[in-house]
Amino acid sequence: MPESLTKLTYQTFQQGKNYFGLAHKILSSRLRNLVYPTLEEKTKPIPDELLAKLQQRLNQLLETDWQDAQKGVCPESLLFDNPWDDFFRYYPLLWLDYPQTWERLKQQNYQDFSPEIDTDGYPSYYVQNFHQQSNGYLSDLSANLYDLQVEILFGGAADAMRRRILAPLKQGLKAFESVGQTRILDVACGTGRTLKLIRAALPQASLFGTDLSPAYLRKANELLSQIPGELPQLLQANAEELPYVDDYFHAVTSIFLFHELPAPVRQTVIEQCFRVTKPGGVFIICDSIQLSDSPELAYMIDSFPETFHEPYYKHYTTDNLVERLQGVGFEHIEIQVHFMSKYFIAHKSA
Repeated sequence: MPESLTKLTYQTFQQGKNYFGLAHKILSSRLRNLVYPTLEEKTKPIPDELLAKLQQRLNQLLETDWQDAQKGVCPESLLFDNPWDDFFRYYPLLWLDYPQTWERLKQQNYQDFSPEIDTDGYPSYYVQNFHQQSNGYLSDLSANLYDLQVEILFGGAADAMRRRILAPLKQGLKAFESVGQTRILDVACGTGRTLKLIRAALPQASLFGTDLSPAYLRKANELLSQIPGELPQLLQANAEELPYVDDYFHAVTSIFLFHELPAPVRQTVIEQCFRVTKPGGVFIICDSIQLSDSPELAYMIDSFPETFHEPYYKHYTTDNLVERLQGVGFEHIEIQVHFMSKYFIAHKSA
């Protein structure tokens, strides 16, 4: 297919996902306001001028995504990857779960778990209904709905934002070109979407993933077992105590984790990531934008934890992660911002 036609197909594909996410948000908001009119007062409409800025940032993200594929950062086919089976199977369940979500929001009950969910042994900060979702991150239903929820939240741009780690990851691994097989760890790997992207870009790498949720690890194993290549090694583990020896990984990644951690835990996780990264290795964080780099989006940043249950997000938006990274020994820290995400690319001295 000619490049111009392929690019048009990609843009149409992404635009379709964006329109679908917008339509879903409008319909779900109207239904919620009809059933729970008091909740309408807690949500703030996004001003038109801010919507225009968001569209501009989204367009820039998609152009970068396309250009990276043309440069060989990842296969072009990855731009069109979408879990269609999960969409048709679980999208109706997303709607069926909304009444519980709205009731939880109305009652401000954010530690609401079904009797069959075992919450023993998990850190208190983790036993939360993040985004008001049922059973937090501890049920199979939550794991099945998660990627769909995130895609809708970001207007179909979640994977495009995740893919922004691939270029700095491959660049960081150039220091180990003489190594036969590099080892890469994804901390808080969730359903395995990031590991799937890394596998496509680095088919010969040995991949590892940790997560606290057994349900999400089951989902990750289901996803990753469907793709060619060596199956990533997945472990249930707390990122505060990574079960690996020092200096083991050539690269470590963490996607959308740090805004859901209390500040002291953020520090501990950074220390652990430094410990398990090899000298000369790279550590890449992808997370939410912060006030320092996106002051024009302060309205959305401030309203996000009110609209969704994100108890540690507000502190994250002003937290100096560069200072934390440098404090444990990382250096040459580069910052990138793409759409609604911020990236910290940190290196461990060789």
